[in-house]
Amino acid sequence: MKTLAHAYPWDIIGDPAAPARLRDLGVDGIALAASYHSVRAATPQHPAHRLVDARHAALYTPLRPSAWEGRRLAPAAPSWMTGDDSYGEAARALRDVGLPVHAWIVLTHASRLGELAPELCVRNAFGDRYAHALCPAQPEVIDYCQLLVREIVECARPDGVVFEACGPLGFAHGGHHEKTEGAGWGGVQQQLLSLCFCAACMSRYADAGLDTAELGRRVRMGVDAVADSVEEALGDMAPSVAAVRASLARHLRQQVVAAVRAIDAGIRITLHASADPWATGAFPTIAGGVDADVDVLVINGWAGAQASRPSMAAMRAVAGPQARLASYVLVLPPQSAESAALARELADFAQAGIDEFHFYHVGLASALRLRAMRQAIVQLG
Repeated sequence: MKTLAHAYPWDIIGDPAAPARLRDLGVDGIALAASYHSVRAATPQHPAHRLVDARHAALYTPLRPSAWEGRRLAPAAPSWMTGDDSYGEAARALRDVGLPVHAWIVLTHASRLGELAPELCVRNAFGDRYAHALCPAQPEVIDYCQLLVREIVECARPDGVVFEACGPLGFAHGGHHEKTEGAGWGGVQQQLLSLCFCAACMSRYADAGLDTAELGRRVRMGVDAVADSVEEALGDMAPSVAAVRASLARHLRQQVVAAVRAIDAGIRITLHASADPWATGAFPTIAGGVDADVDVLVINGWAGAQASRPSMAAMRAVAGPQARLASYVLVLPPQSAESAALARELADFAQAGIDEFHFYHVGLASALRLRAMRQAIVQLG
């Protein structure tokens, strides 16, 4: 596999031309959303609608009550879709034209569940809770993610799985109508605001020998005094905090990967990840090592090949020379809609050591952008 394109079930359902249109892009497979957070999505190619308002996180494979009975953390069905298996309906249509289908699974980003169980959410050093962010320091969150993955793989029998948000979430990528840009918080401040101080994380910091009150004070100072790095803000506490944070993501990915392998030992597992020890969100940290049976590691390449070279090198250093690396490539604005520009971008990524390309997002893209993508893939060879 060299190329994988991301799509939602509603991009395919109700559009008889969609499977052939995606096949003709020249991609090797489709990453189809099986569990996804809330989104308002454009559908510029669909014959029946132009927007889908997915109002909360939802499970697009069958929701079996017997599996979730008595659990507080349980996914919801998507009321904006018809039928109880929109993933399966879309996957069958894609397979009918010869496209393998991978289950795109978003794990800890679930605002609906965060509202139901606020004590299981990430809480920053100021005491603010992030309702979109389930904290994997909480055993109940780990149990939820394991069961979610098992249910998707058992019900959907995908050709592969793609894990997004397989670790702690943080400040960014939160809710609707974001109104935070004027605060002037740069990357360092957002990373500090992403450090969790929920009860479970506080216990882990204490077990690591950290003074949690002092840690909170340093984080708050680093945000308000605009520290130049997380390490500067935390001082001698930084290595211990980073180790605690990395352990959270490591434990979650070990558990969900094991859950998948127990059902299908040979399935292809893809993990969105970052080598940055402070990374949270869709691409959480793998600092200290992957330590899980993962086939492909995906870096966020939205900034472009040149800007992504440091993160690619860091990923290679953590994952090792034999690891298969993919770049998450944007085909939406601000990426150019010209095929030559996208082709150069892919060539630059390949020259830097990227093995495959995952395109975001073929359901959201205009016809012009899909043509550019198709032509760039032809040039990729």
